[in-house]
Amino acid sequence: MKTQMETDLKLESSLWVGNKRHLAVLTGWHLRWTEADKKNPDKKTVSVPVAEVVGVEEGRVEILPHKSVEDTGRDFTVFYVKRSNSRTTSGLLWRLGRTQFSCPSRVLRDQWTKHLLTVLKTHSPLRPHRLLVFINPFGGKNKGRQIYHSLVAPLFELAGISSHVIVTERANHARDHLLKKDLTGFDGVVCVGGDGMFNEILHGVIGRTQQEAGLSENDPAVTLQQCPLHIGIVPAGSTDCVCYATVGVIDPVTSALHIVIGDSQPLDVCSVHYGPGQVRYSVSLVGYGFYGDVLAESEKHRWMGPFRYDYSGAVVFLSNRSYSGTVQYLPADPLLSSPRDKTRCLSGCGVCSRSTERLFRNSSDSGSLYSSYSGPFSNDSEGEWVSVDGRFKCVSLTCMSSSCAKSPLGLSPSAHLADGTGDLILVWDTNPLGFLKYLHRHTTTQDQFDLPFVEVHRVKAVRFALAGRGEEAEDNESLSNGMDGEDGGHVENGSRAGSLQHLAAGAKGQTMTSEDKTVTPFMCGLCCRKTPAVSVWNCDGEMLPFPEIFCKIHGQLVHLYARGIEDGTSLRDCTEERVESNTTCILQR
Repeated sequence: MKTQMETDLKLESSLWVGNKRHLAVLTGWHLRWTEADKKNPDKKTVSVPVAEVVGVEEGRVEILPHKSVEDTGRDFTVFYVKRSNSRTTSGLLWRLGRTQFSCPSRVLRDQWTKHLLTVLKTHSPLRPHRLLVFINPFGGKNKGRQIYHSLVAPLFELAGISSHVIVTERANHARDHLLKKDLTGFDGVVCVGGDGMFNEILHGVIGRTQQEAGLSENDPAVTLQQCPLHIGIVPAGSTDCVCYATVGVIDPVTSALHIVIGDSQPLDVCSVHYGPGQVRYSVSLVGYGFYGDVLAESEKHRWMGPFRYDYSGAVVFLSNRSYSGTVQYLPADPLLSSPRDKTRCLSGCGVCSRSTERLFRNSSDSGSLYSSYSGPFSNDSEGEWVSVDGRFKCVSLTCMSSSCAKSPLGLSPSAHLADGTGDLILVWDTNPLGFLKYLHRHTTTQDQFDLPFVEVHRVKAVRFALAGRGEEAEDNESLSNGMDGEDGGHVENGSRAGSLQHLAAGAKGQTMTSEDKTVTPFMCGLCCRKTPAVSVWNCDGEMLPFPEIFCKIHGQLVHLYARGIEDGTSLRDCTEERVESNTTCILQR
């Protein structure tokens, strides 16, 4: 049954594309044109969703690499999203498609441009009109300015988006601006840089939202307010993990087009509480042990540039360190999803869609999400706190797959972007060859969790304490407030055996001592040094000086200008179909 928009905004006429006549039809949802040559049996229909029309210009217009206009009075140009496979990733590259139409008269040309602009406004209400853009001029290969002005700004101009551009001059420049300056009139914030730049903007947007809501973000018991400003990421850094995990490719044009058409991808955020009332936010990695040590070691060798991470990783690996600690976690409902279910969070993910209904049960429209958000701890009785202790190579928590170019499937391949949970990965102390196998599997399609010393849990909250201080940490007021009144107060104690038994049957496990789990140390002669008693936490590339932390997952706290990873393995030419098939393949939002 056709909608009111589908019937009211219909326009149909003959138009010329090049030297061929076409029958063009505009409805409320699609623009289609079909070859009208009766002698050609292979007539094709091109169909473009109105939601993916970038802009309409009078005349014969070129935008990239430089704008040029030739107006004969009867021509108009339609710009739209065109997909292609990426050679290096499973995601899809977006390119600016362009088709020039010629009309029999200027009156008909004006009709077409007017109707197209009208349907764009009515069909795409979430498209941004004014954006605040931060450019990191020092990120990656120092090409942030060039990328924005040559590739992104022309697309914004074509779409009628005005932007206020700020080139950052120091660390936390963007965060401080978002916390203190007037943001009235902006629809979203765009960062041109890497993961560090995104992290700054994430902290600024969340902090500003909680300020205006009168909430203390340092209090673990507080349910944070969902952020109204969207965040756009134009990759221009040395690491672009967040962009890769939410779009599927590292490509400025693809990201800019997602921003232009107003795509919206909710994203879970982990708040990390540490020290005396301090908090940081993470979306990709909170890591202790190996990943924390690599970050700490790399800070000593900043002069090496990006190579310092490879060098530091080798040094830390050869040092063969492990650390004692107690990990407590609040399991998520295993019936909803599992980190071992072999599914991937792709565009239109069913798990995330169902989680939206669960997280925002009382909302009837998108505008009410901010008032109805109840957080991942509300009215759910999804289990009790589980406690495990022993020696760990690394302890990691991620809210997404954390995939990147070097690790195509990421830390946790089946993690979801917006289901209100995180994946806790425990790597127990093992021999160097075993740990090397675990690390190597991140670069392949092999299951890195299919190892006897690795386990993974889908969780809603995590606490970490140093060995022998689990009970003390539990009594710590700043952390325990974050769980008062939540799912149960019982803590199930055990070691790795208890954790695995909980994973399999939900029962208490047998207690194993730290000595049972300890592997004989192996120290490389090149890296032989006294092993530190504690590690540091790597929170999305920032070191936390306190080893004892409390983490809480906030479901769909922010929204990105993205739509999740589109699966490139099943790509077909979805804009061209033979008329004789009587079907047209269309990629829906």
